[in-house]
Amino acid sequence: MGVLAGAVSAKELGMAKRGEKRNLRGRAGRMQGGRGSGRASRGHVRLWGRHAVEAALLNPERVHHKLWATPEGLESLDGELPPDFPREMAGPDDLARLVARDAPHQGLVLECDPLEDLHLTDLPAPQADRPIIVLDQVTDPHNVGAILRSAAAFNAAAIVTQDRHAPPEGGALAKAASGALEIVPWVRVVNLARALDDLAEAGYWRIGLTGEAEATFAEALPAGPVALVLGAEGEGMRHNIEAHCDALARLPISEAMESLNVSNATAIALYAIATRPPVD
Repeated sequence: MGVLAGAVSAKELGMAKRGEKRNLRGRAGRMQGGRGSGRASRGHVRLWGRHAVEAALLNPERVHHKLWATPEGLESLDGELPPDFPREMAGPDDLARLVARDAPHQGLVLECDPLEDLHLTDLPAPQADRPIIVLDQVTDPHNVGAILRSAAAFNAAAIVTQDRHAPPEGGALAKAASGALEIVPWVRVVNLARALDDLAEAGYWRIGLTGEAEATFAEALPAGPVALVLGAEGEGMRHNIEAHCDALARLPISEAMESLNVSNATAIALYAIATRPPVD
């Protein structure tokens, strides 16, 4: 079986245990990684959980250093490591000492380099069916991981965050993303307002989600490319970021609830974008 040529699709990531096992080649020991998603991490990162580890092993943009695994964890992978891949068999208690406290490692811990930085200019041309998600100071890794998972499910072009106000690439985020960390471009920028200006110039209609808006999301949704802007839970978008949106909109939720979790709101908005009536 040959070396995997590129990153797997979301569909392929879900095809566990079907047919002949694939080679989990990666690029162990490679000194320089290819272009990938911006993560702003320094040094090595540790990923855990079957989906996160398997996706990273299948991603040719990853530089892999070592895999720790229980026999059961290694058997759960939908692919085969090359004979020379650096690995160490370990027990569950040993793996627990390598990860965050009480982290569900599922018998797999992978040490690797973070993916390389990606810039807005590296993204493909705007497409109506491929929105960009812009997160303003959403710092919880579980939320960002869940947003990445929804972004992959709805074919988003990328997520964009500010470099100093977003979680670093790491195990908790990758576990929540369930493999999407490897397939959704993540762009980190210094100035989020300037990035929104660049997106507008490229042809994106910038919609900020806020519960105080008069218009509903469906009313504000255009036919063309969309940059979906969301703020942190509680604080919401900063005033300067709201000012760089073309429209503000709300999701029409029941008055019994004040707001939605930011990852849930993202998933609902992405579904609304994906199910817009086609343009004649």
